[in-house]
Amino acid sequence: MQNAEPKIVFTGYEKAIIGLLAFIQFTVILDFMVLSPLGAQLLTELNITTAQFGWVVSAYAFSAGSAGLLTAGFADRYDRKKLLLFFYSGFVIGTLLCGIAPDYEFLLMARIITGLFGGVIGSIGFAIVTDLFAWQVRGRVMGVIQTAFAASQVLGIPVGLYLANALGWHAPFLLIVAVSVLVGMAIVLYMKPVNAHLNLKSDRNPFQHLLHTVSRPSYLRGFASTTLLATGGFMLMPFGSAFAIHNLGITQEELPLVYMVTGVSSIIIGPFAGKLSDRIGKYPLFLYASLWGMLITILYCNLGSTPLWQIMVINVLLFAGISARMVSSGALVSGIPDPQDRGAYMGINSSVSQISGGIASMIAGLIVVQAADGSLQRYSLLGYIVAATMAVTIVMMYIINWDVSRKQAAEAARNASPASQPPVSANQDLQS
Repeated sequence: MQNAEPKIVFTGYEKAIIGLLAFIQFTVILDFMVLSPLGAQLLTELNITTAQFGWVVSAYAFSAGSAGLLTAGFADRYDRKKLLLFFYSGFVIGTLLCGIAPDYEFLLMARIITGLFGGVIGSIGFAIVTDLFAWQVRGRVMGVIQTAFAASQVLGIPVGLYLANALGWHAPFLLIVAVSVLVGMAIVLYMKPVNAHLNLKSDRNPFQHLLHTVSRPSYLRGFASTTLLATGGFMLMPFGSAFAIHNLGITQEELPLVYMVTGVSSIIIGPFAGKLSDRIGKYPLFLYASLWGMLITILYCNLGSTPLWQIMVINVLLFAGISARMVSSGALVSGIPDPQDRGAYMGINSSVSQISGGIASMIAGLIVVQAADGSLQRYSLLGYIVAATMAVTIVMMYIINWDVSRKQAAEAARNASPASQPPVSANQDLQS
Protein backbone atom coordinates (compact mmCIF):
# COMPACT_ATOMS: atom_id res chain seq x y z
CA MET A 1 0.00 0.00 0.00
CA GLN A 2 1.40 3.38 -0.98
CA ASN A 3 1.92 6.11 1.57
CA ALA A 4 -0.55 8.98 1.48
CA GLU A 5 0.59 11.99 -0.47
CA PRO A 6 1.99 14.81 1.67
CA LYS A 7 -0.41 17.67 2.18
CA ILE A 8 0.21 20.64 -0.09
CA VAL A 9 0.09 24.02 1.64
CA PHE A 10 -0.15 27.29 -0.29
CA THR A 11 0.34 30.52 1.64
CA GLY A 12 -1.92 33.52 1.10
CA TYR A 13 0.83 35.32 -0.80
CA GLU A 14 1.43 32.31 -3.04
CA LYS A 15 -2.27 32.11 -3.87
CA ALA A 16 -2.28 35.82 -4.70
CA ILE A 17 0.77 35.46 -6.97
CA ILE A 18 -0.85 32.55 -8.81
CA GLY A 19 -3.96 34.66 -9.33
CA LEU A 20 -1.95 37.69 -10.47
CA LEU A 21 0.08 35.64 -12.95
CA ALA A 22 -3.15 34.15 -14.28
CA PHE A 23 -4.59 37.65 -14.75
CA ILE A 24 -1.45 38.78 -16.57
CA GLN A 25 -1.73 35.77 -18.86
CA PHE A 26 -5.41 36.57 -19.37
CA THR A 27 -4.69 40.02 -20.80
CA VAL A 28 -1.80 38.84 -23.00
CA ILE A 29 -3.66 35.80 -24.34
CA LEU A 30 -6.81 37.83 -24.92
CA ASP A 31 -4.83 40.37 -26.94
CA PHE A 32 -3.76 37.55 -29.27
CA MET A 33 -6.96 35.51 -29.26
CA VAL A 34 -9.32 38.41 -29.87
CA LEU A 35 -8.01 38.64 -33.43
CA SER A 36 -9.48 35.25 -34.30
CA PRO A 37 -13.17 36.09 -33.66
CA LEU A 38 -12.57 39.51 -35.23
CA GLY A 39 -11.26 37.82 -38.37
CA ALA A 40 -14.52 37.85 -40.30
CA GLN A 41 -15.06 41.53 -39.43
CA LEU A 42 -11.51 42.59 -40.30
CA LEU A 43 -11.56 40.78 -43.65
CA THR A 44 -14.58 42.90 -44.59
CA GLU A 45 -13.92 46.27 -42.95
CA LEU A 46 -10.24 46.52 -43.87
CA ASN A 47 -10.86 44.85 -47.25
CA ILE A 48 -7.96 42.43 -46.82
CA THR A 49 -7.33 38.88 -48.03
CA THR A 50 -6.92 35.75 -45.89
CA ALA A 51 -3.19 35.91 -46.59
CA GLN A 52 -2.99 39.50 -45.32
CA PHE A 53 -4.94 38.54 -42.20
CA GLY A 54 -2.48 35.69 -41.72
CA TRP A 55 0.29 38.30 -41.75
CA VAL A 56 -1.49 40.36 -39.07
CA VAL A 57 -1.46 37.29 -36.83
CA SER A 58 2.05 36.15 -37.72
CA ALA A 59 3.56 39.67 -37.38
CA TYR A 60 2.90 39.48 -33.65
CA ALA A 61 4.42 36.02 -33.53
CA PHE A 62 7.58 36.91 -35.45
CA SER A 63 8.27 40.05 -33.41
CA ALA A 64 7.59 38.18 -30.17
CA GLY A 65 9.98 35.46 -31.21
CA SER A 66 12.69 37.96 -32.08
CA ALA A 67 12.28 39.75 -28.75
CA GLY A 68 12.58 36.50 -26.82
CA LEU A 69 15.85 35.61 -28.51
CA LEU A 70 17.30 39.11 -28.04
CA THR A 71 16.46 39.21 -24.33
CA ALA A 72 17.22 35.57 -23.43
CA GLY A 73 20.86 36.24 -22.56
CA PHE A 74 19.84 38.95 -20.06
CA ALA A 75 16.77 37.20 -18.61
CA ASP A 76 18.61 35.66 -15.64
CA ARG A 77 20.53 38.83 -14.73
CA TYR A 78 17.64 40.91 -13.37
CA ASP A 79 14.86 40.74 -10.84
CA ARG A 80 12.03 39.00 -12.66
CA LYS A 81 9.49 41.46 -11.25
CA LYS A 82 11.30 44.40 -12.89
CA LEU A 83 11.52 42.53 -16.19
CA LEU A 84 7.82 41.73 -16.00
CA LEU A 85 6.90 45.38 -15.40
CA PHE A 86 9.08 46.64 -18.26
CA PHE A 87 7.66 44.29 -20.87
CA TYR A 88 4.11 44.57 -19.60
CA SER A 89 4.28 48.36 -19.99
CA GLY A 90 5.40 47.99 -23.59
CA PHE A 91 2.62 45.49 -24.21
CA VAL A 92 0.02 48.03 -23.00
CA ILE A 93 1.39 50.69 -25.34
CA GLY A 94 1.32 48.30 -28.31
CA THR A 95 -2.25 47.27 -27.57
CA LEU A 96 -3.28 50.93 -27.36
CA LEU A 97 -1.86 51.45 -30.85
CA CYS A 98 -4.00 48.54 -32.07
CA GLY A 99 -6.99 50.27 -30.52
CA ILE A 100 -6.47 53.41 -32.59
CA ALA A 101 -5.22 51.79 -35.83
CA PRO A 102 -6.95 53.44 -38.84
CA ASP A 103 -5.92 50.93 -41.52
CA TYR A 104 -4.20 47.62 -42.30
CA GLU A 105 -0.66 49.00 -42.42
CA PHE A 106 -0.96 50.76 -39.04
CA LEU A 107 -2.52 47.65 -37.47
CA LEU A 108 0.32 45.51 -38.81
CA MET A 109 2.88 47.89 -37.26
CA ALA A 110 0.97 47.93 -33.96
CA ARG A 111 0.92 44.13 -33.84
CA ILE A 112 4.69 44.07 -34.30
CA ILE A 113 5.19 46.45 -31.36
CA THR A 114 2.75 44.50 -29.19
CA GLY A 115 4.56 41.27 -30.01
CA LEU A 116 7.98 42.71 -29.15
CA PHE A 117 6.84 43.17 -25.56
CA GLY A 118 3.91 40.81 -25.08
CA GLY A 119 5.70 37.77 -26.43
CA VAL A 120 8.23 37.81 -23.59
CA ILE A 121 5.72 38.15 -20.73
CA GLY A 122 4.62 34.52 -20.74
CA SER A 123 8.18 33.23 -20.44
CA ILE A 124 8.87 35.56 -17.49
CA GLY A 125 5.71 34.34 -15.78
CA PHE A 126 6.65 30.68 -16.23
CA ALA A 127 10.16 31.38 -14.93
CA ILE A 128 8.59 32.92 -11.81
CA VAL A 129 6.39 29.84 -11.36
CA THR A 130 9.39 27.54 -11.69
CA ASP A 131 11.37 29.65 -9.20
CA LEU A 132 8.66 29.77 -6.56
CA PHE A 133 6.83 26.44 -6.75
CA ALA A 134 8.05 22.86 -6.31
CA TRP A 135 7.81 20.21 -9.03
CA GLN A 136 5.16 18.17 -7.24
CA VAL A 137 2.67 21.07 -7.25
CA ARG A 138 3.63 22.68 -10.54
CA GLY A 139 0.84 20.97 -12.44
CA ARG A 140 -1.71 22.53 -10.08
CA VAL A 141 -0.17 25.97 -10.48
CA MET A 142 0.04 25.65 -14.27
CA GLY A 143 -3.55 24.42 -14.32
CA VAL A 144 -4.78 27.57 -12.59
CA ILE A 145 -2.65 29.92 -14.69
CA GLN A 146 -3.72 28.22 -17.90
CA THR A 147 -7.35 29.00 -17.04
CA ALA A 148 -6.44 32.43 -18.38
CA PHE A 149 -6.79 30.82 -21.81
CA ALA A 150 -10.35 29.77 -20.97
CA ALA A 151 -11.20 32.98 -19.10
CA SER A 152 -10.29 34.99 -22.19
CA GLN A 153 -13.03 33.04 -23.97
CA VAL A 154 -15.62 33.28 -21.20
CA LEU A 155 -15.12 36.92 -20.28
CA GLY A 156 -12.89 38.57 -22.82
CA ILE A 157 -13.83 37.27 -26.23
CA PRO A 158 -17.63 37.46 -25.82
CA VAL A 159 -17.36 40.96 -24.33
CA GLY A 160 -14.89 41.90 -27.04
CA LEU A 161 -17.22 40.61 -29.74
CA TYR A 162 -20.20 42.46 -28.32
CA LEU A 163 -18.14 45.65 -28.17
CA ALA A 164 -16.85 45.08 -31.70
CA ASN A 165 -20.37 44.53 -33.01
CA ALA A 166 -21.66 47.62 -31.21
CA LEU A 167 -18.73 50.04 -31.31
CA GLY A 168 -16.34 48.71 -33.95
CA TRP A 169 -13.34 46.35 -33.96
CA HIS A 170 -11.09 48.85 -32.10
CA ALA A 171 -13.12 48.59 -28.88
CA PRO A 172 -11.80 45.19 -27.66
CA PHE A 173 -8.21 46.44 -27.73
CA LEU A 174 -9.10 49.54 -25.73
CA LEU A 175 -10.83 47.31 -23.17
CA ILE A 176 -7.66 45.23 -22.84
CA VAL A 177 -5.65 48.43 -22.23
CA ALA A 178 -7.97 49.49 -19.41
CA VAL A 179 -7.77 46.10 -17.68
CA SER A 180 -4.00 45.85 -18.18
CA VAL A 181 -3.36 49.18 -16.48
CA LEU A 182 -5.07 47.86 -13.33
CA VAL A 183 -3.06 44.63 -13.50
CA GLY A 184 0.16 46.60 -13.86
CA MET A 185 -0.65 48.59 -10.72
CA ALA A 186 -1.20 45.32 -8.84
CA ILE A 187 2.25 44.09 -9.90
CA VAL A 188 3.87 47.28 -8.62
CA LEU A 189 2.05 47.32 -5.29
CA TYR A 190 1.84 43.66 -4.34
CA MET A 191 4.44 41.44 -5.98
CA LYS A 192 7.70 40.99 -4.07
CA PRO A 193 11.05 40.94 -5.89
CA VAL A 194 11.82 37.58 -7.51
CA ASN A 195 15.60 37.66 -7.47
CA ALA A 196 16.86 34.56 -5.65
CA HIS A 197 18.26 33.25 -8.94
CA LEU A 198 20.75 36.15 -8.87
CA ASN A 199 22.57 34.34 -6.05
CA LEU A 200 23.55 31.62 -8.53
CA LYS A 201 26.61 33.38 -9.85
CA SER A 202 27.64 32.92 -13.47
CA ASP A 203 30.77 34.18 -15.20
CA ARG A 204 29.14 33.96 -18.63
CA ASN A 205 28.27 37.19 -20.42
CA PRO A 206 24.79 37.45 -21.98
CA PHE A 207 25.96 36.15 -25.34
CA GLN A 208 27.72 33.16 -23.76
CA HIS A 209 24.65 32.52 -21.63
CA LEU A 210 22.47 32.50 -24.73
CA LEU A 211 24.90 30.24 -26.59
CA HIS A 212 25.10 27.86 -23.63
CA THR A 213 21.30 27.63 -23.46
CA VAL A 214 20.78 26.94 -27.17
CA SER A 215 23.54 24.32 -27.32
CA ARG A 216 22.53 21.89 -24.55
CA PRO A 217 20.98 18.72 -26.06
CA SER A 218 18.25 18.42 -23.41
CA TYR A 219 17.25 22.05 -23.98
CA LEU A 220 17.22 21.55 -27.75
CA ARG A 221 14.81 18.66 -27.38
CA GLY A 222 12.48 20.95 -25.45
CA PHE A 223 12.69 23.65 -28.12
CA ALA A 224 11.96 21.09 -30.86
CA SER A 225 8.83 19.87 -29.10
CA THR A 226 7.64 23.44 -28.58
CA THR A 227 7.95 24.05 -32.33
CA LEU A 228 5.25 21.48 -33.02
CA LEU A 229 3.17 22.23 -29.92
CA ALA A 230 2.58 25.75 -31.26
CA THR A 231 1.37 24.59 -34.65
CA GLY A 232 -2.21 23.69 -33.75
CA GLY A 233 -3.36 26.96 -32.24
CA PHE A 234 -1.68 29.18 -34.80
CA MET A 235 -3.03 27.17 -37.74
CA LEU A 236 -6.65 26.75 -36.70
CA MET A 237 -7.55 29.67 -34.42
CA PRO A 238 -6.85 32.64 -36.74
CA PHE A 239 -9.55 31.42 -39.10
CA GLY A 240 -11.80 29.85 -36.47
CA SER A 241 -14.50 32.52 -36.52
CA ALA A 242 -14.63 32.72 -40.32
CA PHE A 243 -14.90 28.91 -40.51
CA ALA A 244 -17.66 28.85 -37.90
CA ILE A 245 -19.70 31.54 -39.64
CA HIS A 246 -19.20 30.69 -43.30
CA ASN A 247 -18.79 26.89 -43.12
CA LEU A 248 -20.60 25.73 -40.00
CA GLY A 249 -23.49 28.13 -40.49
CA ILE A 250 -23.64 30.07 -37.21
CA THR A 251 -24.32 33.80 -37.13
CA GLN A 252 -22.07 36.63 -35.96
CA GLU A 253 -24.44 37.12 -33.01
CA GLU A 254 -24.19 33.43 -31.99
CA LEU A 255 -20.38 33.40 -32.06
CA PRO A 256 -19.90 34.91 -28.55
CA LEU A 257 -22.13 32.17 -27.11
CA VAL A 258 -19.96 29.46 -28.66
CA TYR A 259 -16.81 30.97 -27.16
CA MET A 260 -18.48 31.47 -23.79
CA VAL A 261 -19.71 27.88 -23.46
CA THR A 262 -16.33 26.54 -24.55
CA GLY A 263 -14.50 28.82 -22.14
CA VAL A 264 -16.65 27.94 -19.12
CA SER A 265 -15.91 24.27 -19.67
CA SER A 266 -12.19 25.00 -20.04
CA ILE A 267 -12.11 26.95 -16.76
CA ILE A 268 -13.39 23.81 -15.05
CA ILE A 269 -11.13 21.45 -16.99
CA GLY A 270 -7.87 23.45 -16.53
CA PRO A 271 -7.44 23.13 -12.73
CA PHE A 272 -8.73 19.54 -12.88
CA ALA A 273 -6.12 18.72 -15.53
CA GLY A 274 -3.43 20.32 -13.37
CA LYS A 275 -4.29 18.15 -10.37
CA LEU A 276 -4.56 15.08 -12.60
CA SER A 277 -1.13 15.72 -14.10
CA ASP A 278 0.41 15.85 -10.61
CA ARG A 279 -1.42 12.64 -9.66
CA ILE A 280 -1.03 10.35 -12.69
CA GLY A 281 1.99 12.04 -14.24
CA LYS A 282 2.55 14.88 -16.69
CA TYR A 283 3.33 12.68 -19.67
CA PRO A 284 0.46 10.16 -19.34
CA LEU A 285 -2.03 13.03 -19.31
CA PHE A 286 -0.32 14.61 -22.33
CA LEU A 287 -0.52 11.29 -24.19
CA TYR A 288 -4.24 10.77 -23.55
CA ALA A 289 -5.07 14.42 -24.32
CA SER A 290 -3.11 14.33 -27.59
CA LEU A 291 -4.86 11.18 -28.84
CA TRP A 292 -8.20 12.74 -27.96
CA GLY A 293 -7.24 16.03 -29.59
CA MET A 294 -6.23 14.32 -32.86
CA LEU A 295 -9.61 12.62 -33.14
CA ILE A 296 -11.72 15.71 -32.39
CA THR A 297 -9.59 18.04 -34.55
CA ILE A 298 -10.08 15.90 -37.65
CA LEU A 299 -13.80 15.61 -36.93
CA TYR A 300 -14.26 19.37 -36.41
CA CYS A 301 -12.31 20.48 -39.47
CA ASN A 302 -14.41 18.25 -41.75
CA LEU A 303 -17.78 19.55 -40.56
CA GLY A 304 -20.23 21.28 -42.84
CA SER A 305 -23.36 23.17 -41.82
CA THR A 306 -24.02 21.99 -38.25
CA PRO A 307 -26.65 22.78 -35.57
CA LEU A 308 -25.45 25.26 -32.95
CA TRP A 309 -25.72 22.83 -30.02
CA GLN A 310 -23.57 20.26 -31.80
CA ILE A 311 -20.92 22.87 -32.57
CA MET A 312 -20.80 23.85 -28.89
CA VAL A 313 -20.48 20.20 -27.76
CA ILE A 314 -17.67 19.50 -30.23
CA ASN A 315 -15.87 22.72 -29.24
CA VAL A 316 -16.04 21.72 -25.57
CA LEU A 317 -14.59 18.30 -26.37
CA LEU A 318 -11.87 19.83 -28.54
CA PHE A 319 -10.78 22.38 -25.95
CA ALA A 320 -10.80 19.74 -23.22
CA GLY A 321 -7.96 18.06 -25.08
CA ILE A 322 -6.23 21.36 -25.80
CA SER A 323 -6.39 22.46 -22.14
CA ALA A 324 -5.04 19.15 -20.88
CA ARG A 325 -2.18 19.28 -23.41
CA MET A 326 -1.27 22.85 -22.47
CA VAL A 327 -1.25 22.17 -18.73
CA SER A 328 0.66 18.88 -18.86
CA SER A 329 3.23 20.02 -21.44
CA GLY A 330 3.81 23.32 -19.62
CA ALA A 331 4.44 21.56 -16.32
CA LEU A 332 6.66 18.94 -17.94
CA VAL A 333 8.75 21.43 -19.91
CA SER A 334 9.28 23.52 -16.76
CA GLY A 335 11.41 20.70 -15.39
CA ILE A 336 13.96 20.89 -18.21
CA PRO A 337 16.14 23.94 -17.36
CA ASP A 338 18.52 24.32 -14.43
CA PRO A 339 17.69 27.18 -11.99
CA GLN A 340 20.40 29.49 -13.36
CA ASP A 341 19.12 29.00 -16.93
CA ARG A 342 15.36 29.28 -16.37
CA GLY A 343 14.89 32.81 -17.62
CA ALA A 344 16.97 32.24 -20.74
CA TYR A 345 15.38 28.86 -21.46
CA MET A 346 11.83 30.15 -21.02
CA GLY A 347 12.61 33.18 -23.19
CA ILE A 348 14.03 31.09 -26.02
CA ASN A 349 11.23 28.57 -25.65
CA SER A 350 8.70 31.38 -25.99
CA SER A 351 10.54 32.66 -29.07
CA VAL A 352 10.54 29.24 -30.67
CA SER A 353 6.82 28.94 -29.97
CA GLN A 354 6.02 32.36 -31.42
CA ILE A 355 8.22 32.03 -34.52
CA SER A 356 7.04 28.52 -35.37
CA GLY A 357 3.47 29.63 -34.70
CA GLY A 358 3.96 32.63 -36.97
CA ILE A 359 5.21 30.39 -39.76
CA ALA A 360 2.25 28.06 -39.17
CA SER A 361 -0.18 30.99 -39.34
CA MET A 362 1.41 32.25 -42.53
CA ILE A 363 1.24 28.79 -44.11
CA ALA A 364 -2.38 28.43 -42.99
CA GLY A 365 -3.19 31.74 -44.68
CA LEU A 366 -1.73 30.38 -47.91
CA ILE A 367 -3.49 27.01 -47.67
CA VAL A 368 -6.95 28.34 -46.81
CA VAL A 369 -8.76 30.36 -49.46
CA GLN A 370 -12.11 32.11 -49.28
CA ALA A 371 -14.65 31.21 -51.94
CA ALA A 372 -17.06 33.66 -53.53
CA ASP A 373 -19.78 32.72 -51.03
CA GLY A 374 -17.42 33.42 -48.10
CA SER A 375 -16.78 29.79 -47.16
CA LEU A 376 -13.23 28.66 -46.40
CA GLN A 377 -11.78 25.99 -48.65
CA ARG A 378 -9.15 23.39 -47.62
CA TYR A 379 -9.72 23.95 -43.87
CA SER A 380 -9.88 20.17 -43.45
CA LEU A 381 -6.29 19.96 -44.70
CA LEU A 382 -5.23 22.11 -41.73
CA GLY A 383 -6.92 19.60 -39.43
CA TYR A 384 -4.90 16.70 -40.83
CA ILE A 385 -1.66 18.68 -40.53
CA VAL A 386 -2.39 19.59 -36.90
CA ALA A 387 -3.27 15.97 -36.07
CA ALA A 388 0.03 14.84 -37.59
CA THR A 389 2.01 17.28 -35.44
CA MET A 390 0.18 15.99 -32.35
CA ALA A 391 1.29 12.45 -33.20
CA VAL A 392 4.92 13.53 -33.50
CA THR A 393 4.84 15.45 -30.20
CA ILE A 394 3.70 12.31 -28.39
CA VAL A 395 7.07 10.74 -29.22
CA MET A 396 9.08 13.90 -28.55
CA MET A 397 7.46 14.53 -25.15
CA TYR A 398 8.13 10.89 -24.19
CA ILE A 399 11.85 11.54 -24.58
CA ILE A 400 11.59 14.79 -22.61
CA ASN A 401 9.66 13.02 -19.87
CA TRP A 402 12.44 10.44 -19.63
CA ASP A 403 15.08 13.20 -19.29
CA VAL A 404 13.09 15.13 -16.67
CA SER A 405 12.29 11.97 -14.67
CA ARG A 406 15.99 11.11 -14.44
CA LYS A 407 16.75 14.68 -13.37
CA GLN A 408 14.04 14.66 -10.71
CA ALA A 409 15.20 11.26 -9.39
CA ALA A 410 18.79 12.49 -9.12
CA GLU A 411 17.66 15.65 -7.30
CA ALA A 412 15.49 13.63 -4.92
CA ALA A 413 18.43 11.37 -4.12
CA ARG A 414 20.64 14.37 -3.30
CA ASN A 415 17.97 15.85 -1.07
CA ALA A 416 17.06 12.55 0.63
CA SER A 417 15.99 13.01 4.24
CA PRO A 418 14.36 10.94 7.04
CA ALA A 419 10.95 9.42 6.24
CA SER A 420 9.12 11.55 8.78
CA GLN A 421 8.72 14.99 7.24
CA PRO A 422 6.39 17.95 7.76
CA PRO A 423 3.82 18.85 5.09
CA VAL A 424 5.35 19.90 1.79
CA SER A 425 5.26 23.64 1.18
CA ALA A 426 4.23 24.82 -2.25
CA ASN A 427 7.03 27.37 -2.11
CA GLN A 428 10.41 26.44 -3.53
CA ASP A 429 12.29 29.71 -3.26
CA LEU A 430 15.81 29.27 -4.56
CA GLN A 431 17.21 30.84 -1.44
CA SER A 432 15.95 27.92 0.70
